[in-house]
Amino acid sequence: MSDTGSNTDQAGLAIRSLDASNASFDAELSELIAWESVSDGNVAKAVADIIADVRARGDEAVAEYTQKFDGAAVVDVDRTQMAAAKARISPDVLSALSFSADRIRAYHRRQLQDSWTYTEADGTVLGQKVTPMDRVGLYVPGGKAAYPSSVLMTAIPAKVAGVGDLIIASPSPKGELNDLVLAAADIAGADRLVTIGGAQAVAAMAYGTATI
Repeated sequence: MSDTGSNTDQAGLAIRSLDASNASFDAELSELIAWESVSDGNVAKAVADIIADVRARGDEAVAEYTQKFDGAAVVDVDRTQMAAAKARISPDVLSALSFSADRIRAYHRRQLQDSWTYTEADGTVLGQKVTPMDRVGLYVPGGKAAYPSSVLMTAIPAKVAGVGDLIIASPSPKGELNDLVLAAADIAGADRLVTIGGAQAVAAMAYGTATI
């Protein structure tokens, strides 16, 4: 690989690249890996602290982190509000979301597994029992961009599998709800959306709080 040292991506950010033919390649690679390991360690500790705090203090901790990182209060969005969002997006976008949802649904229906049993000659009954979960928490990223695709690709397979209750956690920086995400949630059949993000959202869904 021939290299001048750095390139620029479409966003104008510098991308560092290494040349394996350079004598300094091994040292440069070791330096890069060492920096990433330190960075990852710091991130892992911060995440672990948030998870532990949410597990210990529940809704209070979730509210504090949401205010700290998103500058907003936690909002519980119901099906009525999700459905209303569909009227606020363009017909073309709504049609695209519905078309995508139909294709995703058709694909995952082919993946469904059935329960079955059979009886051997000696009377032994063997088989497989497939039981969907009662409730599933789905994380949908938010912030600088909207990800309605994440809604469709997680909520629809869960509904096809027979999950009864779908709860989406998705951040709303500065309290701004994204209509594309809400519309996708309604199309996919999500039951509820809570405006929380990050490690605090995953912890709240994993361990449970009084309201989540």
